[in-house]
Order: sequence, then structure tokens, then C-alpha cells
Amino acid sequence: MSVLVVGLSHKSAPMAILERAAVSGDSLGKLLRDVAQAEPVAEVFVVSTCNRVEVYADVDRFHAAVTAICELLARHCGVPAHELTGYLYVHYEDRAISHLMAVACGLDSMVVGEGQILGQVRSALSFAAEQGTQGRVLSELGRLALRTGKRSRTETGIDRAGLSLLTLAIELAAQSAPGRSGAGALAGRDVLIVGAGSMSALAAAAAARSGATSIVVANRTRSHAERLAADVSAIATGLADLPAAMGAADVVISCTGATGQVISRDMVSVAVSARTLAARPGPLVVLDLAMPRDVEPATGDLPGVVLIGLDLLSGHGTAATDDDVLAVRAIIEAELAAYHSAIDAARVAPTVVALRAKAAKVVEAELARLEGRLSSDALSGHALDEIAQTVRRVVDKLLHSPTVRVKELAGSPGGEEYAAALRVLFDLDPRAVEAVTRAATEQEVRS
Repeated sequence: MSVLVVGLSHKSAPMAILERAAVSGDSLGKLLRDVAQAEPVAEVFVVSTCNRVEVYADVDRFHAAVTAICELLARHCGVPAHELTGYLYVHYEDRAISHLMAVACGLDSMVVGEGQILGQVRSALSFAAEQGTQGRVLSELGRLALRTGKRSRTETGIDRAGLSLLTLAIELAAQSAPGRSGAGALAGRDVLIVGAGSMSALAAAAAARSGATSIVVANRTRSHAERLAADVSAIATGLADLPAAMGAADVVISCTGATGQVISRDMVSVAVSARTLAARPGPLVVLDLAMPRDVEPATGDLPGVVLIGLDLLSGHGTAATDDDVLAVRAIIEAELAAYHSAIDAARVAPTVVALRAKAAKVVEAELARLEGRLSSDALSGHALDEIAQTVRRVVDKLLHSPTVRVKELAGSPGGEEYAAALRVLFDLDPRAVEAVTRAATEQEVRS
């Protein structure tokens, strides 16, 4: 397995580049299909979030695959290759696998330990499966990453603060109103949520839990806004009513999937004037959690407005302690070691299966010969059964140690030589070993 990842994140690129490089919806599907059709690539999935775009691929040639993926990523995200390349990182084989596991555990997140990334990785894998670009190799890798991410959260305190980008943004918003931080950060405030996707649903739930006085959901497709609003007893509206809705709000949380800006400086200026006429206390706090951004950056220059975007969030702290991080890294190392052991054991499994099959064939032939040489009344049927079981137990015990050891030694230097020695010593038919391998491959394809 040769896994390659090519990507950029908040650690390697400024928000302005990440915003331009973001891919979603139809663009993401086209990127997946084009990368999958690249000659060196067998399988691919893409993790695209508000602070990372990463292409994971199973490849047969490193340099050719890196070149192809970089060119396709630049083409689909609209950032020229010469400009994008300086922000990209590349990991290969073990480093690529470890990187995905760290991402799933939240170690590479803007807020270390945040929990949303695990769901985002799961969604990326599901989308690739739907698009037909993910096969056995990356499916196994995905299961490894998701299992490791779950372990990190159940066995350590990596997410003990429960922080995500959303909760961190709300905490920062609460700082504009002293005494409101913590569980009731939005208590007593009128909240407007722009968008009706998964992040908007989280924002609506957070506002409801926090005790917001009112919640309004605005979306381009009103029926989607109504569906989300019904879940939290909110009011739904369309984007045409956005200026008026902002004028009646204290906090605006925007997280649409739009490719262009949804909230302009002029719209916010009108909303601020309405808030002034209504004598609403405090500034209008606008949280822009979208990538690319929903809110025109110049909005933050308006008096009476506090604009909190992803670039501001990137400079704030972590939800995890150093001990938590070390504990998660230990889990990653253990899972990676177990994963390699399983791969090594699978590599010699056809030899082991063929050996046991040959032994079973010899046993059955000898038992049949014994039964044929004895008269029908020399031994009872029960005695023959006991003899058969005894012979099979003897053979199983003789084969147990060499077959277990060959699996254990498979991962050591020259490990394949032990399996080759078994094939020579027991005169195994190469066609039998190949048949087992072929059957296992066909089963994996069907599953």
C-alpha cells in the first residue's frame, strides 16, 4: 500500500489562500473523479473543511502522483499552481497514514481536540464511496482513522473542553458582553443563523442550549430554513429579508456553502442603523465560519460591529493539555503498529491457508485409507471418529507454532523469506497459494 496525501491547512497557508482553495459540492465531486482517473492513482478521497483541503490517494508512483494531484488541485480550486505549490505539504506511506490519524483525532485542528473533524473525515470517506473513487485500501485506512479518532476521545481527555470552532467563536462573541461566557454565552440574546447546513444546525442547537431569547434561521432555500428552525423552535426566513433580520439580532452566525459573499458591508451598515434606532445595547457580533467567507471583510471596520472570522479564531488557544496530546500520540502509534502487523500477517496468510489445506487433505486421505484397510467390524464407528479427531488434533498442534510464528515474523526484515521457506519445506503448490490470494481479493472486491 502506497498512500499519498497532498494538501494545505491553516498550518501551512493563510486564510486568504485557504478561502480560495476551498472545494465543495459539484467541484469536490469533479476533483475526486479527475484525480481517480489520473494514471498513477488507484483510489482517492478528499477531506475539505473550513481550514484544510487534503487529497488522500493510493498510488503506484510517488513523483507522477504528486505532480498529477497538484495540477488537478490547482485547476479545481482556481488558485494557479505556481501560487498554490508553496503552501502544499506532501506525506507518503507511514507519514501519510499517521497524518490522517492525527487529523481524525483533532491533533491537527485549529482548536486541538475539537470533535467535528471526526465527522468531517467520515463524511469525506462516505462521499468518495458514493462517487466510486474509494476502494479497499482507502476504506481500510478510513476505518483505521475513525477507530483511532474514537479511541482518542474515549480513552483520553483530548476533547474534555468540548471546544470546536463554533464553541470557540461563541466564546469570543460572549466577550463583547461581560459575564456571558460559558454555557450561557448566548443567553438573553437574539441570534440570527445564516445557512441551513450541518454547521448551521450545530449553531442553532448551541444557541438553543445557551438560552438565546430568539433564534432566526435565514437560508436561500426557505424550506431548508423551515426544517432547521422547526428543530429548535426558531423562525425561518429567506435571504431577501437578511438586512431586517440582522437589524433585530445581537449575534449573527453565518456558515453557508455559498461560493461568494452573502453578507455585504452595506447590508450590515443598514442593520447597525436599525439597531441604533431600536436602542439595542452592545455591538452587533458577526461570526463568519464559512470557507470561502460569507461576510465582506470590510464589515469589521464599521462602528458598532464585531466581526469574528476564521483568521481570528486561528490565533486562539487549545482545548487539550500536553498530557492529552501525548496520550493520543501513543494511541496513534499503537494503532499504526497493529495495522502493520495485520497487513504483514495478511501477506503470508495465503501460504498458511494453503499449508493447512494440504495438511487437511493428507489427513482425510490417510483416514480413508485406514478405514478401507480395516474390516467393518474391526472398529466401531465411534472408535473411527475418535481416531480421526486425534489425528486432526496432532496435525493442528504440529502446524500451530510454525503458522503463528510465520505471521509474527512477517513484519521483520526479510519476513517474506519465512513464508517462502514454508512453501519449499512443505512442497506447497504455487497454484494453491495463488488461488487463495485470488479468492481473498475477489471477496474484498465484493464486500
